Amino acid sequence: MMKQAFNPYLPSWEYIPDGEPHVFNDRIYIFGSHDAFNGYVFCPGDYLCWSAPITDLSDWRLEGTIYGRTDDPLNKDGKMCLYAPDVTQGPDGKYYLYYALDKVPVLSVAVCDTPAGRYKFLGYVHYKDGTRLGEMPGDIPQFDPAVLTDGSVTYLYTGFCGEGMTDRKGAMAMALGEDMMTIETEYNVIVPGVMYGKGTSFEGHEFFEAPSIRKVGDTYYFVYSGRVMHELCYATSKNPLGDFTYGGVIVSNCDLHIDSYKDAEMPAAYGANNHGGIELINGEYYIFYHRHTNGTWYSRQGCAEKIKILPDGSIPQVEITSCGLNGKPLVGKGEYPGYIACNLFVEGKPEKYIGDLSLPKIMQDGKDGDENEGYVANVQNGAFVGFKYFDCKDIHSFSITTRGYIKGVFEIRTKWDGPVLGTACCDFSNVWEKNAGKADIPDGTNAIYLTFRGTGNGHLKCFSLD
Repeated sequence: MMKQAFNPYLPSWEYIPDGEPHVFNDRIYIFGSHDAFNGYVFCPGDYLCWSAPITDLSDWRLEGTIYGRTDDPLNKDGKMCLYAPDVTQGPDGKYYLYYALDKVPVLSVAVCDTPAGRYKFLGYVHYKDGTRLGEMPGDIPQFDPAVLTDGSVTYLYTGFCGEGMTDRKGAMAMALGEDMMTIETEYNVIVPGVMYGKGTSFEGHEFFEAPSIRKVGDTYYFVYSGRVMHELCYATSKNPLGDFTYGGVIVSNCDLHIDSYKDAEMPAAYGANNHGGIELINGEYYIFYHRHTNGTWYSRQGCAEKIKILPDGSIPQVEITSCGLNGKPLVGKGEYPGYIACNLFVEGKPEKYIGDLSLPKIMQDGKDGDENEGYVANVQNGAFVGFKYFDCKDIHSFSITTRGYIKGVFEIRTKWDGPVLGTACCDFSNVWEKNAGKADIPDGTNAIYLTFRGTGNGHLKCFSLD
């Protein structure tokens, strides 16, 4: 790589959640919704697209706005939001964008000759008699479309099944005709919804939202957000329209179930809803997902982790990390920004879901759109800020850069519950101030945990290993 890749993989001032990754012509494209820094609702922005060459996953390029929220005839006044989209290359070679607006029950389709050009509204997914999906008597409102073109057939997946919604049976799958909008088959429920999983292999991990679909060999992988929201689960089948079997959890954005460095039921970050998909990039499989920033549900950022699809087709759950698309540990020397922290919690009170505005959080200065680098805010006594992983060699000191009304020391560890390897002091400051301390870090692949002990509440901009 020209340089290293981090999580989040886009700039720290960009908020693209629900990311569907697709490789077209040796570039990886991210199609997602568009949150705002300090946002107050989900997905208020137009659809943007970012892309990178598959040979350098640190070299992301903003392709620009590919579709505006007022481009849909139902939203000329712009009062509705563009929810999570997906894109497929149809049998005719054109690219088709599927999406839902937030106050109507239908699914819309737009088309473009290139992956990241300006898409034009095409129409709505409909039955053969022209009735739009979502408006037939007995239909439920549509949500979170996912699409897969397999040979000459395009398959569409959709659904949202919340607690108490007994009219929502589960995730739905159907085949579309050559026009990419007409439903050719009756839809099948392929994964039971939250209210219908009891007694099945999906119990506890029933379908909530966020469908995503891929084909690996002769197997279809359906990725979705389960009832607890923070995890992305998967199910597999040889039939794209049915017979799916629960596989497991691929990733949790609070790292629940992971017991490699903590107890399995201890959350190590502030999670919430999740959405993403699998993609094969330059010979390696990755799962894309999103994290939550700013102490709320409404400022989400894209992350990714390398995964393994084992010979039996299973996918072991992976840890959330700071290195993500780097594909290997980061170089254990030099300065790293605080916003790439993958673990955030306060000693004695880890939280599974984001929302307590007094707890540590990733944020930035300025307003939405300002290209200001993020940092960790609400650093307080007992706060753990974790970064994984680094290839360390000959490290004997470290430094931290802080500001705000914070006075005390930062401890450095390679395990959150491991021994303290060194400390660096900090004091009240109204500007960013750097302080160093001694620390002997073992050679090898290590996590780095910074723990604050002291008084006040401040900000951590970055740290360095020397």
